[in-house]
Amino acid sequence: MPQIHARLAGVAVHLPETLRSTTDTEHRVAAAGTGFRPPPGLVYRLTGVERLHVMPDDWQASDLAAAAARKLLADTGTDAGTIDLLLFAAASQDMIEPATSHMVADRLGLRCPVFDVKNACNSVLNALETAHALIAQGSYRRILIACGESPSRAVRWAVPDLRSYLASIPGYTLSDAGAALLVEASAEPGILGCGFTADSASWNVGTLASGGSAHPRGDEHTYFRLDGVGLRRAFERLGPQILDDTLDRLGVRWQDMAAICVHQVSKPYLDQLAERFGLPPDKIPLTVTEHGNAASASLPLQLVRARESGRAGVGDLVALIGLAGGISMGVSVIRL
Repeated sequence: MPQIHARLAGVAVHLPETLRSTTDTEHRVAAAGTGFRPPPGLVYRLTGVERLHVMPDDWQASDLAAAAARKLLADTGTDAGTIDLLLFAAASQDMIEPATSHMVADRLGLRCPVFDVKNACNSVLNALETAHALIAQGSYRRILIACGESPSRAVRWAVPDLRSYLASIPGYTLSDAGAALLVEASAEPGILGCGFTADSASWNVGTLASGGSAHPRGDEHTYFRLDGVGLRRAFERLGPQILDDTLDRLGVRWQDMAAICVHQVSKPYLDQLAERFGLPPDKIPLTVTEHGNAASASLPLQLVRARESGRAGVGDLVALIGLAGGISMGVSVIRL
């Protein structure tokens, strides 16, 4: 029996039209009435983020995912009725119960099986790994991965002092976004392989604590909290070993890639990471400055920009490198 492979048949993103600049952010924090006024330009100097996207007040994460999925289905000429499985993959969710994949499926009119894949900013990358494995074992032939990231709902505006402001800055760079990927069975390999690692002892360097059993309620737990220094040190301890090992196993090099998509938290950290991991900077599609940190939608966004610019096309190799709170790191190598 011929071996079944999986290929990436399409990718699309949805970016809300409303934009918020870092200057707008400073003004809103100052207007919160605590008496604290943010140092002008500090967010931009620390992160390089100029602006980000904010979804409408009456939208949810599922709306972002459904909008991207509709665009993907239209772009690829895919009948929604031919989707065998829907995976919702995001750090965000509409609610604790039920799985957000049900809301997305309802918006798209799907009647296929669904479930969520959740691993912070690596959610989409892990969903891609899951889809690859399920298709390779013959369980499904066409899987839709839909992502909706809505971190604007977890921003802390009322900060009393500079220390609190610095701890809140990562939240001021997080952008709302939707993304969708179509993975199909194929005779030839498209998704060549992937590799993942984790340092779960560092789970507490970044948290959004509300809604679970630890903190089921309480306003203080509804804000995203990140120890940037601790996160950087945790990734430095992991190092590039999993990336190097995966490329060696697949017989490819960074120089073979038309584009290298890397989860982007800030421009300075992206530059440091590229140097430390030996990534060619000219192969990385830069999105964080104009679109902010789009969480797990970041990699699909970069892939779309690489294709739109002509940097990557049919037959080219691309790499998707994920970095996520928890912490975890992974890479997937794909021939388009």
